[in-house]
Amino acid sequence: MARSRTTRLTLGAIAATAAITATTAAAAPAWGGTTTPTPSFDDVTVHDPSIVTSGDDIWVFGSHGASAYTTDLMHWTQNSVDLSQDADNPLFDDVHEELAEAFEWAQTSTLWASDVIQLADGKYYLYYNACKGDSPRSALGVAVSDDVDGPYEDLGIILKSGMWDEESENPGEIYDATIHPNTVDPDAFYDAEGNLWMVYGSYSGGIFILQMDPATGLPLPDQGYGKHLVGGNHARIEAPTIRYDRKTGYYYLFLSYGGLDATGGYEVRVARSTSPDGPYVDAKGTDMSTVKGAEGTLFDDVSIQSSGVKIMDGYLFPREVGDPGTGLGTGYVSPGHTSWYDDPDTGASYIVLHSRFPGTGEMHNVRVNRMYMNADGWPVVAPQRYAGERNSWVKAREIVGTWEVVKFTDAITADTTAPLSITLNANGRITGDLKGRWERAGEKRATLYTPKGTFTGVFARVWDPATEEWTVGLTVQSKRGLSMWGRQVEVLTGKAAVDAVVADLDLGDTSAVVSDLELPTDGTGDTTITWRSSNPAVVSTTGEVTRPAAGEADAQVTLTAAVRNGTAVKKVSFTVIVKARPEAQQVGAWSFEDTLADNAGALATPTVTGNRADNTGGAVSYVADGVSGSALHLDGTAGVRLPDGLVQGDTYAVSMWLRPEALTSYTSAFFAASASNQWLSVVPQGWNGETMLWSNDGAAWYDGVTSQLIPVDEWTHLAFSVDAGQVTLYVNGTDVGANPAFTDVLTSPSAIFALGVNYWDTPFQGDIDELAMWTSALTPEEVAALAAG
Repeated sequence: MARSRTTRLTLGAIAATAAITATTAAAAPAWGGTTTPTPSFDDVTVHDPSIVTSGDDIWVFGSHGASAYTTDLMHWTQNSVDLSQDADNPLFDDVHEELAEAFEWAQTSTLWASDVIQLADGKYYLYYNACKGDSPRSALGVAVSDDVDGPYEDLGIILKSGMWDEESENPGEIYDATIHPNTVDPDAFYDAEGNLWMVYGSYSGGIFILQMDPATGLPLPDQGYGKHLVGGNHARIEAPTIRYDRKTGYYYLFLSYGGLDATGGYEVRVARSTSPDGPYVDAKGTDMSTVKGAEGTLFDDVSIQSSGVKIMDGYLFPREVGDPGTGLGTGYVSPGHTSWYDDPDTGASYIVLHSRFPGTGEMHNVRVNRMYMNADGWPVVAPQRYAGERNSWVKAREIVGTWEVVKFTDAITADTTAPLSITLNANGRITGDLKGRWERAGEKRATLYTPKGTFTGVFARVWDPATEEWTVGLTVQSKRGLSMWGRQVEVLTGKAAVDAVVADLDLGDTSAVVSDLELPTDGTGDTTITWRSSNPAVVSTTGEVTRPAAGEADAQVTLTAAVRNGTAVKKVSFTVIVKARPEAQQVGAWSFEDTLADNAGALATPTVTGNRADNTGGAVSYVADGVSGSALHLDGTAGVRLPDGLVQGDTYAVSMWLRPEALTSYTSAFFAASASNQWLSVVPQGWNGETMLWSNDGAAWYDGVTSQLIPVDEWTHLAFSVDAGQVTLYVNGTDVGANPAFTDVLTSPSAIFALGVNYWDTPFQGDIDELAMWTSALTPEEVAALAAG
């Protein structure tokens, strides 16, 4: 990739791209020559990425003012970050002053998904939008710059939504969120004739399209919200983008279904049309303008899940003990909000998206995958991220062998189906969990004939991150529009399998165990693992841990695993130290009398962070009118990192006074974490609009609801008490909820503890006083006494 690129075709570029697409020959593979290169990557975080090019640079712009750029789609450089991390956004001289009208209308301080396009005047037009979040009250506007990286100058708001009981952008129509759009998620594009359009919308009334003035970047007059394409009645469909393919003659409308977080089941579907403004249909011929939630429903997935051609979904090629790689395996969690890039030098197409990942919570990065057209003229996506591969001939002998295949379903769900194990035999037969025949035609065309239907697509060169090898991937799609992805695997048996499992078997740090252990029972190649304990009363053969009582000595237990595959057997032992329960005591109290030090001076002095729990650089102050004496003041840009390891185990209590100056969703007042996907958070305003105790143990969420929202500018006492998994929440000394299924998150002796910040969200703004923590549960009477001051 060496010359200027574009994804937003001008009239002159349309003909050039058509010629390139028609004449590009198969390029030399990236892994050609005498050595096999190992790809490297530099990742960035841009939620809802949208592509635009500038010279040799390929840029993505996304939500919250984030942006990044690359020249090769593998090594990215972060240009700007989330506004909550840095309010001094480099895309504008002063983003909050420049876009003040949009922020005021949407009642927010952040931006949602942005889109940038270069128009014929050579300038870059940034379509921004701000949304209230818990309603479709949004403003969508446009700003312009001579340079892709700004600074951008606002040209004004072009669309608004959420004007309750007021006239909408459609003259004479009162805004109705079930039929009118949420004016977010813009995507501006040129059609084959050089006309400029903008498609946009999210949930609410669905996806709409407007014809734009290519000279000004503004909508042509008298269109209102434009033409409805998809959705309605708050169906979970959003993030539209449209790509024209000259070879097939179709416009492809890419959409994200489901919810964007790790449990939302985000996924990508496509429909196509011969006209930019539709009608768009799926592989079954469904008119997408009829796809919407049932009347009177909210987030009705059942009514929409049979529509659209699903090309990408959350998936997992799981890793068993002894398999190559690390962690849970390789895959995506809630991938979506896509853009696309067509390389004019090679004719190759790519899908660009954000994704979360198995076992890592809400952490997300930009990802790029190759995209191909199948025999039926529908896009199919490579099952592994782009790693520099080029078009190359895939030989039939390279395809023969054992495969894992993930077969996507209609369902909109965060659950991932277990891969099927199949063999593609040299005689063209498919055996294993799926039966049928397979064919390869041309350089890489794939066809699978199965009882579940005929699937067409490609055998594509991919880099497998688990095996760290160049291999062949499979991406195919059925006639009814469901995709299947495959990876090649090596199956170990006998002694080789046992040796691999023994070498890989790891229970983690067993020197200070306070919670149940995960003892694997299966390994690669159908290997079995059985366990024996030297003291089952402390650690059972299924990993259940019973800690010695307070005052007793720590217990030492030997766990022995017998690893078997066929007649091959090996044993391996682990020493486990199970910590006794601590004596019930207060581990720390902080009154913040103009100092961060604890009241007894017995603990390390806390440190001031920046806007995240794992950085530094901020400052704190104190206010005189605390609950008792002075109190800690946080200004919304920094937090406090308490000493590590204050509490470990499943029994403890926390008490504190809060006086927020502002309430922002997901913000932590108190945060504790054993890992980035194992944490708890006292959230003054949670995702449901209430004050809550929120946690995740790496596998499940816990929502400790209080059924109320604490006030701003007033002191409120909050406490929670955990007793062997039973949690009780208190507001102003009153029990507001108890649950026996609290997630066990403080499993590490070096867990972190913080005030006002976590790893991801807007810092707390307000005051904190009289913080205290215990290694025992508190009684209701003890909490009431603390709340009485």
